[in-house]
Amino acid sequence: MKYIITLVSILCIVCTLSTGAEELVKFPLVDLSNDTKRHVIIVEGTPEIYQGHPTTVLMPDGKTIFAVWCIKHGGKAGPMARSDDGGKTWTRLDDQLPPGFTKHENCPSIYRTVDQQGKERLWVFSAWIGRFGMPMPNIMSEDGGKTWKEMPPLGKKFRCVMTFSSMIRLKDGSYLGLYHRGPEGADRAPLEVLQTVTRDGGLTWSDPCVIAKVEGKNPCEPFVFRSPDGGELCTLMRENTHKGNSLMMFSNDEGTKWSKPVDTPWGLSGDRHMGVYSKDGRLVIAFRDQAPKSPTKGHFVAWVGTYDDIKQGKSGQYRVKLLHSYAGGDCGYPGVESLPDGTIVATTYIKYWNDKRKHSVVCTRFKLAETDAQLGK
Repeated sequence: MKYIITLVSILCIVCTLSTGAEELVKFPLVDLSNDTKRHVIIVEGTPEIYQGHPTTVLMPDGKTIFAVWCIKHGGKAGPMARSDDGGKTWTRLDDQLPPGFTKHENCPSIYRTVDQQGKERLWVFSAWIGRFGMPMPNIMSEDGGKTWKEMPPLGKKFRCVMTFSSMIRLKDGSYLGLYHRGPEGADRAPLEVLQTVTRDGGLTWSDPCVIAKVEGKNPCEPFVFRSPDGGELCTLMRENTHKGNSLMMFSNDEGTKWSKPVDTPWGLSGDRHMGVYSKDGRLVIAFRDQAPKSPTKGHFVAWVGTYDDIKQGKSGQYRVKLLHSYAGGDCGYPGVESLPDGTIVATTYIKYWNDKRKHSVVCTRFKLAETDAQLGK
């Protein structure tokens, strides 16, 4: 029997999960990748210009989103855009940034911190390969992104492959930042994941320490988030040998100690995880699909499930193919935001068109009520 796949289709895929013994299970996939009404092109690639590696931050008003990215794969920083309507339209801010920011390199990331005196800051970090490792937050704003100033570098002890992949506020008001590196900060195996803490909203950071190193594997690009009850931290990690599933570990003491990294469920196998809790308490985690034998491998997908699914090594509920990559596995590095009305805004770099245009920065919008309904069909 032949099936016609519509713009929003339901596929069933066969995957292998490791749960002590390998078993075949059916794992559902909702395909939204051809529904172009959901897509917003933040910046279009050209035959000459490759737009890459964005991250985003949602402001407390629930509608203002900032996005930063780089030119070429891991290339020069400099671009920034702001949306005042939850990602529907975007305004470029490049000419409002310090000119030195264009000298910074390799996957800038943006975060919002509030120090223990209530002072809000926006930080943009990048790696500046070959010079300082990870500089101290390259540019910083203390007025909600209206004006920015350049900051001095952190120093050689923070040498890394890329800047902070994720950051989370701890119960005492400090912030935990996670990143990865190879030997002497180089981009080569073996890779390890490190953490550092700021107690003053990002102005100073503690000496970094290694929290994940796995023989025969290369953990990197960590994404840290909190359990629904707030008592536990979970970190998902890309596994850069790509010989199996991704990795995960847990902490019950605000990152003082971490459990031994273990494989994630099959459906969470991917590169550069980033996610949010939905209004009903489920997790939506987006990434570049790297699950073994996945029919969407290399494309931009999202996993939907519960924290307990992750904790117990369960498969989750379903996955969503968000965008189709015309460059194989060269996409992802997402920003994922949850708006007050339940809309998920997922932003990535991707070769969006099958022509001479290089990568663009694109966001797509959906609600779990929509994907749940498609799954039900």
